[in-house]
Amino acid sequence: MDLSPFNYTKWSDRLAFDMALLLEGSGEEMSEMLSRHRISTDEIAAFSKDPVFLKKVEHYRDEVREKGLTFRMKARAQAEELLVTSWTLIHSPDVSAAVKADLIKQTVKWGGLEPKNDIDASAAGGGVRITINLNQPVETEGTYYDQNVIEHDETPEDDPA
Repeated sequence: MDLSPFNYTKWSDRLAFDMALLLEGSGEEMSEMLSRHRISTDEIAAFSKDPVFLKKVEHYRDEVREKGLTFRMKARAQAEELLVTSWTLIHSPDVSAAVKADLIKQTVKWGGLEPKNDIDASAAGGGVRITINLNQPVETEGTYYDQNVIEHDETPEDDPA
């Protein structure tokens, strides 16, 4: 049973993945799966009534049927499990700060949370670039528009000037 901080259910994605493999005839035997996940047959029966679990198992089954058991799918399942280990190490007082920093950087990288480096040079300065063209045609997606400036010189009635 997975009680890590990443799961709000009593079952893990890895269990759903293993169940999908079992149902598709590609995984281990039921007894091996129950032993590895440290769950009982009563618990797996309860999970089988959870619509979220069933949806997750069906999603994995569809992927296995359509794409086969790809390296990427195996790596994703392994990464899910390694996040739990990473979380434990990051929060352990016995682990050095350098190791924690590396784990945090790697988690950010895996999660696709790194800042994007494809910003052009003009935007890298953090400034705002505004271009105003007056009395000149402005091209907007292949269509030209003439800009007419209307001068309006009114002073408010309350203004003593």
